[in-house]
Amino acid sequence: MEVMQKQNKEIKQEKAIKITGAEAVVKCLLAEGVDLIYGYPGGAIMPVYDEFYKYQDKLHHVLTRHEQGAIHAAQGYARVSGKVGVAIATSGPGATNLITGIADAQIDSTPIVCITGQVASHLLGSDAFQETDIVSISTPVTKWNYQITKASDIPEVMAKAFYIAKSGRPGPVLIDITKDAQFGELDFIYKKCSNIRSYNPYPTIDNSQISAAAELINNAKKPMVVWGQGVVLGTAEKEFKEFIEKAGVPSASTVLGLSALPSDHDLHVGMVGMHGNYAPNVLTNACDVLIAIGMRFDDRVTGNLATYAKQAKIIHFEIDPAEIDKNVKTDIAVLGDVKETLASVLPLIKENKHTDWHQEFKDLYKVEYDQVIHDQINPTKEGLTMAEVMKILNQETKGEAVIVSDVGQHQMIACRYANFKQSKSKITSGGLGTMGFALPAAIGAKMAEPNREVVAIIGDGCFQMTIQELGTILQTKTAVKVIVLNNEFLGMVRQWQELFFDRRYASTVMTNPNFVKICEGYGVQARSVKKRDDLNEAIAEMIASKESYVLEVMVEKEGNVFPMIPTGSSVSDIRLK
Repeated sequence: MEVMQKQNKEIKQEKAIKITGAEAVVKCLLAEGVDLIYGYPGGAIMPVYDEFYKYQDKLHHVLTRHEQGAIHAAQGYARVSGKVGVAIATSGPGATNLITGIADAQIDSTPIVCITGQVASHLLGSDAFQETDIVSISTPVTKWNYQITKASDIPEVMAKAFYIAKSGRPGPVLIDITKDAQFGELDFIYKKCSNIRSYNPYPTIDNSQISAAAELINNAKKPMVVWGQGVVLGTAEKEFKEFIEKAGVPSASTVLGLSALPSDHDLHVGMVGMHGNYAPNVLTNACDVLIAIGMRFDDRVTGNLATYAKQAKIIHFEIDPAEIDKNVKTDIAVLGDVKETLASVLPLIKENKHTDWHQEFKDLYKVEYDQVIHDQINPTKEGLTMAEVMKILNQETKGEAVIVSDVGQHQMIACRYANFKQSKSKITSGGLGTMGFALPAAIGAKMAEPNREVVAIIGDGCFQMTIQELGTILQTKTAVKVIVLNNEFLGMVRQWQELFFDRRYASTVMTNPNFVKICEGYGVQARSVKKRDDLNEAIAEMIASKESYVLEVMVEKEGNVFPMIPTGSSVSDIRLK
């Protein structure tokens, strides 16, 4: 009897109901487990917003102050939660204002579904008010996009959108819905998508490549791992840790890979890249086997490709076949979900320590510490350094906070000096380098993890890119903490001008407003610090606050971030000063 009742219930659930396209959009979101979206209303998406009003007890909409704020907030939410972020906007400028964030999500593999309104289908191509061909515009920067002109297409397309966004190598998807499709009616049934013809997001694992990789690793004298965000996206932190511990391999992170492994782990030898650590950069050109895991050999990691790890055999663990041999020629390509491929290779790996090889990393770290790090975190000069701010923040948060950074000098300092104990704790714009990312992304991150401390590290230039999102904080009462590292310059550009353009500071000097007064106008607690004696107490006060808080720290004007690999140079030519 119970079985029959259950079957009847399932049949009843699958029975079609007649609703509008706008309501179908909402029901699709709910069916995918979405309970939080970010957006900005307008005429072409108004029917969907009318349904949000009816479903606000089930679906929370966050009104940002700009569509770029909406997409970045959705990114922060997705990166911390591991779920698909959702952003919504109207047609024309509303849709185009999403493009920067969509491009950011594409290059950083962030799962996002964007929904845009569009003029009625009979007006398409007529240059109607707020009409823009957003499908053509977004095609280069989306994993998939689609324009819906009939209400009946909404369930199937929405199901595909979520499947594509989150499967395999994640990415952004954009669905453009004409206004008549939103008003039109359909017989609604929703079925989640689990397969699309010709779309293979999870490559079949080749066991011969697994065996070949294991043999190469087992015979290596100086193996080195460089891991990226693929470890986090694949939820493979456990498998990754077991793999490197058994193999005893020194392991370095890319910018986006940070926090997949605790900062204080014995095998964590730092960060590679333009402003990464000295040892892993130099020793990239000394290892005999380079094991790349879930990373794409970005130019900021490799430096001059003609001199990158030419002495090493390259093993590449990767889910996206397009990344294999794209920049660096691999000897063994291990295609597949990294969680599965690492689990498959682990039984074949022999336990090892590589003690002498590890000592080389330790010796070079001491060189970096003595020449760079010590004076940055323990300065004796009058001006405050960004690194000492991060040192005190580490002490206050004990490495348990989510650190969201913008783009520039402060970003590299946050990547170099922040400590992490758990995964999904370092959020930044990596591949696109989007100024203005951090404030809205921190809002999304805090909403994803309300019980964790979320601290945005932002420069004075980046802060003014999306400063209006303080209004979102005001309205939602989101307890985001913000540290504005203010050097009154566009710092990273100024550093390059100093080093490579004879100190010609063209258009990089910033005349800034009173950030404290602006924050107070938005109802956000704020404070400015200029003296070292006040810094500890100010950071402690910020962290202790139960509400949002902006702390401006006036740092040295012409401080530089070192080490540094000049553009076009080899990773082993990294400069310490």
